[in-house]
Amino acid sequence: MDTLLDISHIDMAFPTPEGGFTALKDVDLKIKKGEFVSLIGHSGCGKSTVLNVVAGLYQATKGGVILSGREVTEPGPERAVVFQNHSLLPWLTAYQNVELAVEQVFGKTMSKPAKKEWIEHNLKLVHMDHAMYKRPNEISGGMKQRVGIARALAMQPEVLLMDEPFGALDALTRAHMQDSLMEIQNELNNTVIMITHDVDEAVLLSDRIVMMTNGPSATVGEILHVDLERPRDRLSLSKDAHYNRLRSEVLTFLYEKQRKVETIKNKTISTGTTAKTA
Repeated sequence: MDTLLDISHIDMAFPTPEGGFTALKDVDLKIKKGEFVSLIGHSGCGKSTVLNVVAGLYQATKGGVILSGREVTEPGPERAVVFQNHSLLPWLTAYQNVELAVEQVFGKTMSKPAKKEWIEHNLKLVHMDHAMYKRPNEISGGMKQRVGIARALAMQPEVLLMDEPFGALDALTRAHMQDSLMEIQNELNNTVIMITHDVDEAVLLSDRIVMMTNGPSATVGEILHVDLERPRDRLSLSKDAHYNRLRSEVLTFLYEKQRKVETIKNKTISTGTTAKTA
């Protein structure tokens, strides 16, 4: 398959009172159509910065992003973003929240009946057609996030960008959302880039896991190919030796190769498997 998204040798520097701060250094990554790629690493490793550059919210200091042969210079509907916070408008129903995105992207190019059918289709895709006329305060956190995903999918993006979309959910709801996402991606063959801190989530969902080095000047440390057959079943995989080897490789990178050290009042504390005092 040809490359759909080319993140080409990007640097990202921010001005600070103490001088320039380089968040990212020479991040280079090519993503194919239909791939599910997870970005994982310690806090401050630039995962969200990478996502924001791809979304067009930041312009890279050096290098650039090419999507389907076009340079990314600003936000656009071909790159829909799902945040940890659902960002639904509280005074609108689930249907109306999705309708806003559909109107923005399709405007007068789609008839009113076609829009209605398309909105309902996307809400059904995330199993929210039964609550499409409820407002956000009338539904649970997981249901709100489902509506946020429906809104993003309704834009028919070339790339779905997800910034810890299930991070605020309880474990059981999170598992249901992961299963739904796998089901959706299997049906639509979406290209997905997802930020996560959850190793099990990354291995379960991904085709590749991009492991970031610690910042500043964070970059791609290692890339793990997840060659598990699809569809994937979490209960079966929990006993699968290869799944556990893949999981171990990510944990080894995070807690041994990229052990994060923080200094607090004369004490050096490691967030890896050991702790040392100064």
